[in-house]
Amino acid sequence: MICTSSHLSSQLLIISPHKTKPTIHYKCHVRPRMSLDQQRAPSSSSSTSTSPTRLLTAVTKLLWGPSLPPGLLVSTVRTSWNAAWQLMMSQLAPSDSSGSYTRPASKFFLRNNPPSTANLHLYVGLPCPWAHRTLIVRALKGLEDAVPVSIAGPGQDGSWEFTNNRNPSRDKDIPVPGLDNENGCKNLKEVYKLRKGGYSGRATVPMLWDVDNKDVACNESYDIIQFFNSGLNRSARNPDLDLAPVELKGKIEEWNKIIYPNVNNGVYRCGFAQSQEAYDTAVNDLFSTLDMIDDHLGGSRYLCGDTLTLADVCLFTTLIRFDLVYNVLFKCTKKKLLEYPNLHGYTREIYQIPEVAATCNFTATMDGYYKILFPLNPGIIRPVMPSGCEHEVLLRPHNRESLPSVDRNTPVYVS
Repeated sequence: MICTSSHLSSQLLIISPHKTKPTIHYKCHVRPRMSLDQQRAPSSSSSTSTSPTRLLTAVTKLLWGPSLPPGLLVSTVRTSWNAAWQLMMSQLAPSDSSGSYTRPASKFFLRNNPPSTANLHLYVGLPCPWAHRTLIVRALKGLEDAVPVSIAGPGQDGSWEFTNNRNPSRDKDIPVPGLDNENGCKNLKEVYKLRKGGYSGRATVPMLWDVDNKDVACNESYDIIQFFNSGLNRSARNPDLDLAPVELKGKIEEWNKIIYPNVNNGVYRCGFAQSQEAYDTAVNDLFSTLDMIDDHLGGSRYLCGDTLTLADVCLFTTLIRFDLVYNVLFKCTKKKLLEYPNLHGYTREIYQIPEVAATCNFTATMDGYYKILFPLNPGIIRPVMPSGCEHEVLLRPHNRESLPSVDRNTPVYVS
């Protein structure tokens, strides 16, 4: 019989099974094992303490060696993780009985209660596409001085926090999270609670703050961009720019009814689906709508013809995040935006508006999804940025200015 081990010396112990034959004995030297997960003594430069990960690895090797974990353990962990996942998702992304994501409604609206003062402050978060809308319209209208902004960053628990950014972006034109420049609060929840009567709901972005009345003026993104477009022209540097002209309002509303449920919220319906059926429905709605829009943009420079409108702004903030985040993290994998020639060219054209590009921070956007949405990415590993999302690629010629003019009254169809 030959006895071997990775922890034995090269000498062997040979034992004969027959008593009549001589037995030859060699000494069997065993090297001392300093720890369960290492074969050699650590060097002087190695840490004397064992990390939790190394300890766990050592225990698993001791229990079942190089084999896969026992089936019972796998099934137990899977059941426990699924239960924990369902619990976390119920708080992060409420769903209906079918497992379909149901977005909580905003609490504060402007449409019936415009602020009585022009002394306003905007709160945003860079990963959020809804907040991004407000930054874009604010920039296009030239409202930076009239409406100061504070940029929050996502905390580990998903809430919006303010921080003293000690590592500012090398590009001073790129927005970065920072301090609360208006109220000096540590997080957005504290700002909401400053309002009369307090607040116990979700502290969401974007949020427009009424400085004089110490109250939340609005936290509904579309109300805010409509207000920025037409309600502050006296303070705007570009008062003549109208992103919702009267003659196009019907068309804009028609597009919004298509884009919001199927694209803007559609990517979240895919990523936050809590059943296979809910995901299948959402992903079908998303890509059938993207196919239709791509076809439409083959003959129309913008959604409503030759004029950039609020509908384009709303679509853009989802498209610019599509390959960056949604394609991977939210399982919107049927196609990349790069595979849609018209949609990608359209996205590049809007991005190439200087005021629009200046509102984009792709690193902060990726961090806000991959490193914060723990139930969707437990390892919190951020993947490399897709090449199609790099600044240089987005600046490539789009040639969309050569598209022929279209009839603004052409109806919109979606299957």
